[in-house]
Amino acid sequence: MKCLVLLLCLAQLCGCHSVPHGPILGNREPACDDPETEQAALAAVDYINKHLPHGFKHILNQIDSVKVWPRRPTGEVFDLEIDTLETTCHVLDPTPLANCSVRQLKEHAVEGDCDFNVLKQDGEFSVLSAKCDSSPDSAEDVHKMCPDCPLLAPLNDSRVVHAVEAALAAFNAQKNGSYFQLVEISRAQLVPLSASVSVEFAVAATDCVAKEVVDPAKCNLLAEKQYGFCKGTVTEKVAGGEDVAVACTVFQTQPVLPQPQPDGAEAGPLTTAPGSARPALSPAGQPAASLVVGPRAVAAPPTHYDLRHAFSGVASVESASGEAFHVGKTPKVAQPSIPAPEGPVPVVRPCPGRIRHFKI
Repeated sequence: MKCLVLLLCLAQLCGCHSVPHGPILGNREPACDDPETEQAALAAVDYINKHLPHGFKHILNQIDSVKVWPRRPTGEVFDLEIDTLETTCHVLDPTPLANCSVRQLKEHAVEGDCDFNVLKQDGEFSVLSAKCDSSPDSAEDVHKMCPDCPLLAPLNDSRVVHAVEAALAAFNAQKNGSYFQLVEISRAQLVPLSASVSVEFAVAATDCVAKEVVDPAKCNLLAEKQYGFCKGTVTEKVAGGEDVAVACTVFQTQPVLPQPQPDGAEAGPLTTAPGSARPALSPAGQPAASLVVGPRAVAAPPTHYDLRHAFSGVASVESASGEAFHVGKTPKVAQPSIPAPEGPVPVVRPCPGRIRHFKI
C-alpha cells in the first residue's frame, strides 16, 4: 500500500514538472523583411523614441535577426536584433518620425544597436524587454569620405559650452516674450577651417520676461512646459571678437496632468501627459540629468547621448507572472519613403534584412 501511495505521489510530481512555464519550446524564423517582422521592429523603434530622455530620435535602418517564440497562454514573442540611425529631430520635437531626416555620414552619423523582445497578442505589439547602445561613425570613415568634415565634439568642451551660452543669450536678446533656459546641449562640432563652433541644444520657456531678466536663477519653468530646439554657430573674427548666429524653433506647449493621489494626499508635482516624449522634471524644476551650463554644469557623455543609458536598469518590463506590460497599442509608425531600387530585383535573403538608408 505504501509503495502504491509513493508511486502516485511521484506521478503527480512528474505531471507538475511536465507543464511548461513561459514560452513553449520551438520557434520559427521568418524573413527579416517580412511585413510582420517589420511591424514588430517599428514598435521597438517607437518604444526607443518614447523613452529617450535626451538627444535625437532614432529610425529603423536594418533588421539583423529575428526568432519568434510561442508564448503561453496566447501570443508570440519576437526576439529581434535591429540597427537604427540618429535623425535630426530632437526627442522633444513633436515632428512625426516619418518627416525626420536621417543624419548623414558627412555630418558624423550615429548608429544604434538594439536587442528587443516584442510581444504580439491579439494583433497588438508591445515591448517586453529592451537593450540598446549607440556609437558615432569612426573618424577614419568620416574623413575617408569627407576630409574636411568636422567631427563630433565633447558636449562639455569649454568651447562648446561657451558657444551655447553665447547662442542662447543672442536668442533671448531677440525675444520680447518668455526668457528661455537651457535644457541640454545635444550636439556639437568644432570647425577648424572657419574657426567656428556649431552647436545644437534644447531650451525651455520660463515665467520671466526675456527683456527684464536680471537673475536667470530666479526664473522657473512654465507649468505647461514649452520646449524649443536651437542651432547656433559662433565664429572667431580675425580682428578679434566673435560672430554669433542662432536659429530656434519653439514647439507648442505641452499639457500637464496631475498624478493620481491616494485619498487625503496633497496634490503632487505635475507630469506631462502619458505618451509624450518629455523628460521627467526634478523638484528643482530642471529636467533630470540634464546638462546645464554655468556653475551647475555636470559631466556629459563624450560626444552624444548613448542609447545604453536610456534603458539602464530597465532590462525587462515583463512581470514575474509572465503577463506582459503593454506599453501601448501597436504604433502607427511610418518610415520615410525609400525609392525602390532600379534594375533587376535582388535576391531576397531571410536575414539580415535590407539596409533602408546606409551602413556605418
